[in-house]
Amino acid sequence: MVKICCIGAGYVGGPTMAVIALKCPKIEVVVVDISVPRINAWNSDQLPIYEPGLEDVVKQCRGKNLFFSTDVEKHVSEADIVFVSVNTPTKTRGLGAGKAADLTYWESAARMIADVSKSDKIVVEKSTVPVKTAEAIEKILTHNSKGINFQILSNPEFLAEGTAIKDLFKPDRVLIGGRETPEGFKAVKALKDVYAHWVPEENIITTNLWSAELSKLAANAFLAQRISSVNAMSALCEATGADVSQVSYAVGTDSRIGPKFLNASVGFGGSCFQKDILNLVYICECNGLPEVAEYWKQVIKINDYQKNRFVNRVVASMFNTVANKKVAILGFAFKKDTGDTRETPAIDVCKGLLGDKAQLSIYDPQVTEDQIQRDLTMNKFDWDHPLHLQPMSPSTVKQVSVVWDAYKATKDAHAVCILTEWDEFKTLDFQKIYDNMQKPAFIFDGRNVINLDKLREIGFIVYSIGKPLDAWLKDMPAVA
Repeated sequence: MVKICCIGAGYVGGPTMAVIALKCPKIEVVVVDISVPRINAWNSDQLPIYEPGLEDVVKQCRGKNLFFSTDVEKHVSEADIVFVSVNTPTKTRGLGAGKAADLTYWESAARMIADVSKSDKIVVEKSTVPVKTAEAIEKILTHNSKGINFQILSNPEFLAEGTAIKDLFKPDRVLIGGRETPEGFKAVKALKDVYAHWVPEENIITTNLWSAELSKLAANAFLAQRISSVNAMSALCEATGADVSQVSYAVGTDSRIGPKFLNASVGFGGSCFQKDILNLVYICECNGLPEVAEYWKQVIKINDYQKNRFVNRVVASMFNTVANKKVAILGFAFKKDTGDTRETPAIDVCKGLLGDKAQLSIYDPQVTEDQIQRDLTMNKFDWDHPLHLQPMSPSTVKQVSVVWDAYKATKDAHAVCILTEWDEFKTLDFQKIYDNMQKPAFIFDGRNVINLDKLREIGFIVYSIGKPLDAWLKDMPAVA
C-alpha cells in the first residue's frame, strides 16, 4: 500500500489530501501538523476551514484511509511520498524584507524529513515557493541523507477558495515538475499515477522543476493583473460616465480575452496574489531584471490605489468626515463562500475608516469576531505565520463591533459598505434597512452586487465601483 503523508493541515494540505484519499481508496493518506487545536478540529465535526463540499469528502474517508495526526515524525518516516504544505510568508525583516518568501518553516520541515527518514522518499513541494527552492531543499536533504535517496518534485496547487473541492475533482491541469534524470522521471511517474486515478492523462502536465515553480507564480500574477486592469478602468469609467460592467462585458466577449476575472471591485485579496507577485518582483530584482520587477509591482500599486480610492470616496461623500458616525461593513472575507480573511481588502478599508474615527459595525456570515479583531490589529504579513507564532492581539479595536445579522449592523448607521459579494446581500430588505438608518443614507457597493436604480428609488445615495456617479457624489469629489 502506498503511503502518503502531508506536512501542514491548512487550506491546501487538508482539502487536497482529503480528495486524494477519496479518489484513491488503496492509498493511506495522513495529514500531520504540529498544531494540536488544528488537528483536533480536522478530527471533529467542526472542520477548521469552511469550503463547500469539504465536510462530505472528509467524512467519507476519515478513519478509513484518511487520518489527521500530530505525530509528525512517525508518519513522515513511514511515508513513500511526503507533501510539504507549510506556510511561506513574506519576510518582514532582513534581506528581501517585504518581498522575499520566508522559507524558515520549509527548511525545518526538510531537515526533519532528512532526520527521520529510513527509506527512500519522494518529497513534493505543495506550498507556493520561490523558484529554485527545490534546489535548496535538495541540498539540505542530500547533505543530511545518511545514504537515503530523495527525489524532489514541484506540484503547485491551483485551487480557488470557495470552489476548491470542485477544482480538485476536475482540475484544469495538474502540474508536476521534476529533475530530468532517470530517477526524476521515475518520481514524476509515481506522483502522476496517484492523480491518474481521477484526472485524465492529458490534464497532467510534466515539466522541469523550475518551470513548475515559476508557472504557479506566473498564473497568480496574470490573474491579479486582470483584476488590476479592470479596476484601473473602473476609475476611468467613473470619471467619464461609462459603466464598467458594460465595458468589461464588451471586452470579455473577445474570445482571446474571455470573461473571467473581469469584475471591478474594491480590490483583490487572498493568501496568494500579493505574496506571489512580491515574490516574483524579488526574483526579478535578484536576477538583474528591474524593468520586469517594476512592471509587476504596478499590479499591487493599482490594487492599493483602488482600496484607498474607495475609502476616500466614502469619507468625501459624507461631508468629508466619518468621525463618530456608525458605518456598517457587510462582508469581511476576501470573497464569498469562504471564511478566509487573508489580505482581504476589507482590512485596509476598515483601517482607513477607523483612521478617520468611524464607528464600525461588521457582519460576515463566515468570519468570527476573534478573527476580525486579530486582522485589524495585526501587522502586515503576520497572518501568514502558524497561529501559535502569531503575536497575540493584546488590544481589541474599541470602535469595532461585530454582529451576526445584516439588519443589526445597519441599524442607525449613516452608511453601508458592501465589501464581500455574499449572495445573501443581494436579497436583503433594503427598504427596512433604509427606514432604520440615519439620513442621508449612503450605500457604497465595493462588489457591484446591488440594484442601483432600485436603491435610488428607495432614497439611498449610492456609489458603485465603476458606475456613473450620483449627482450627490459629483458635488462631493473624492480627492485621491
